Amino acid sequence: MSRYRPPANTPRTALITPEGHKVLTDELDFLWRVRRPEVTRAVSEAAAMGDRSENAEYIYGKKLLREIDRRVRFLTKRLEVLKVVDQKPTDPSRIFFGAWVEVEDADTGEILSFRIVGPDEIDTARHWISIDAPMARAMLKKTVDDEVVVERPVGRGVFYVLSVSYSPPGAQTADQSAL
Repeated sequence: MSRYRPPANTPRTALITPEGHKVLTDELDFLWRVRRPEVTRAVSEAAAMGDRSENAEYIYGKKLLREIDRRVRFLTKRLEVLKVVDQKPTDPSRIFFGAWVEVEDADTGEILSFRIVGPDEIDTARHWISIDAPMARAMLKKTVDDEVVVERPVGRGVFYVLSVSYSPPGAQTADQSAL
């Protein structure tokens, strides 16, 4: 039986992009069809070696199986509640879920680019931020040239929206707005 964990104070938004949904379903499929059978075989082989109480391979394998099962349960439950957002908004000049946004920091002049995605897709290396992040919340429904005020731990930040797009950077389309 697992230990009780109270629910988080802030519920996570149950939105995901089609790309993010594919990543999670691929991970679930890999864990269930490939990784778990490999580990199960290894645990069976380790168990056949004899004394399980001092068998490090057996103990480690069982631990790994628990971790895989925990992740499979999480992914299964999470995928049931996620809503895939695969439609572009009716007004592509406004910032909504899935948008690639470019903003300028009013204080430093630094240009920041990011994509607003679901909490299951956050990727700092790709500059993907959660729709639950204060920056993303403040940006929602804004358009090019709008001023956005964001409350941050280090103080208030002011940003200007430079561009909004629903296509990946570098892909020029009619729905892209630029300054």
